[in-house]
Amino acid sequence: MNLTERVKNVTDKAAMFARVAVNTGLYRGITPKGLAGAVRSLALGGSGPSAIFRIHGRNAPHRIAFEYRGRAWTYAGVDRRIDRVAAGLRAAGISKGDRALAILKNSPEVFVINSAMSRIGAGAVSGSWRSTPKELEYLLVHSGAKVVFFEDEVVASIDALVAAGAIDKSRAFSVNGAVDGYASIDSLMRDPPATSAEVQEGTVIIYTSGTTGKPKGAVRKFATGQIEGFFAFIHETPMRVDDRHLVVCPMYHSTGLGFAGMALMLGGTCVIEREFEPERFLATIERERITTAAIVPTMLHRLMALPDDAFRRHDLTSLRALFCGGAQLPGPLATRTLERLGDVLYNFYGATETGLVTVANPKELRRAPGTIGHSVPGTEIALFGDDGRPVPRGTVGELYARNAMLVSGYHADDDATQSSMRDGFFSVGDLAMQDEYGCFHIVGRKRDMVISGGVNVYPVEVEEVIASHAAVAQAAVVGVEDGEWGERLRAFVVLRPDAHATAPELKAFVRERLSGPKVPREWAFLEHLPSNPTGKVLKRELREYTGPIEKC
Repeated sequence: MNLTERVKNVTDKAAMFARVAVNTGLYRGITPKGLAGAVRSLALGGSGPSAIFRIHGRNAPHRIAFEYRGRAWTYAGVDRRIDRVAAGLRAAGISKGDRALAILKNSPEVFVINSAMSRIGAGAVSGSWRSTPKELEYLLVHSGAKVVFFEDEVVASIDALVAAGAIDKSRAFSVNGAVDGYASIDSLMRDPPATSAEVQEGTVIIYTSGTTGKPKGAVRKFATGQIEGFFAFIHETPMRVDDRHLVVCPMYHSTGLGFAGMALMLGGTCVIEREFEPERFLATIERERITTAAIVPTMLHRLMALPDDAFRRHDLTSLRALFCGGAQLPGPLATRTLERLGDVLYNFYGATETGLVTVANPKELRRAPGTIGHSVPGTEIALFGDDGRPVPRGTVGELYARNAMLVSGYHADDDATQSSMRDGFFSVGDLAMQDEYGCFHIVGRKRDMVISGGVNVYPVEVEEVIASHAAVAQAAVVGVEDGEWGERLRAFVVLRPDAHATAPELKAFVRERLSGPKVPREWAFLEHLPSNPTGKVLKRELREYTGPIEKC
């Protein structure tokens, strides 16, 4: 990049920051003390969650950061708690470069622990409270975590880890509830030294969902590029400083943590629910006057399965933006959501490894339901064919992204890091195409593509058609081995409550809309599709399915 390009790059970023500050109302709430705190934090290298609470804690100490279980947590209060946990960790021998595993349900403590580790230059590792002891042992060993914070509800798993020698009992701390035989996070806390240095160079390791094989640990370092990426995304949305953001996605995953982080970055309030329940979600929007929320398609399916009366019972007019991502959003589901809730749906595409890559606004979704939209400013997208060359518009290629939010790689897995990179671009294996309007469409995973009779079939295309049938709630399509065609399609269908459809009826419906190789010859009807907590359908489980199958 030459001098002219560098100057333009800096100018463009400054202009984008200024627009976001004006559009969100951020500029109105900055005090001299807050500005000084921001400059100091950035000068020390802090740009992650830890810096957010330090800056807002000085700028607007009494502003509410979290509302959780009837209690309000102020920015200043959270900032002090982070300092005290960080001091306790130092006293316990945790130092720069060490890691802590957090196995928690949604709560403010997720941010407290991540930020406390950051303030001593250490790393936090997110683990699912749904994981088995063996899965948690893998995370502990692979990440090298020296301390564990755990939810009281998973104490049986912690007991198993202690018995297996994976973690010492003195290094395991309960959170959100006392547990016999274990110290709590409160007992760990210490008053920090008055002159303690703020390192703020820590990392967060988020393990991928693991839809195939062992999960990989994506290492995210909080450089200034993270702020740029978040602000670029915010610029494309109606987010504001006075937002009341509803957290229902699991915070051990990027979607829940990332969108809460953006709301906090603006100085908004996060209303935290420990789990998602459809009608309670609507009731909370009404009661708490929620303005933004982030969910995954599985949650949206459950929400749209509610009767019309459930929506009529609740005042949802405060909602400005409902963000959906983490898995493929079927077009028919997007259309139903827009019809019921109005122009509040935003579909985004991103990954733990790439951060936020694209966003589709309501106008784009009405024109092309299911699109992942346009690239977020500052993000470059390239679609490469099997020959390694860029493909023309309208042609399917593997999606690679390059932006300021890319992770530094996979923890202790250089081979996986290198195989995912191409000229500074990163891919998680999704196939996509770009339409005439410049919007992108995911057509499937590279590993999920089916070759039947020499024809490339992208399951998403077939799934979209099946899901458009009035009786169908969800659909998934996989390829199974076939002696004559190489592979044949098998469809898995979840019907709507009180709806009925037969395999021959659905096959005829698909045949009217798609060519022969794209028409499934085998059909299975399920009560639900197997999926991980972020809503991604576990197609490896569907390929191993041994239940009833209808052939037609």
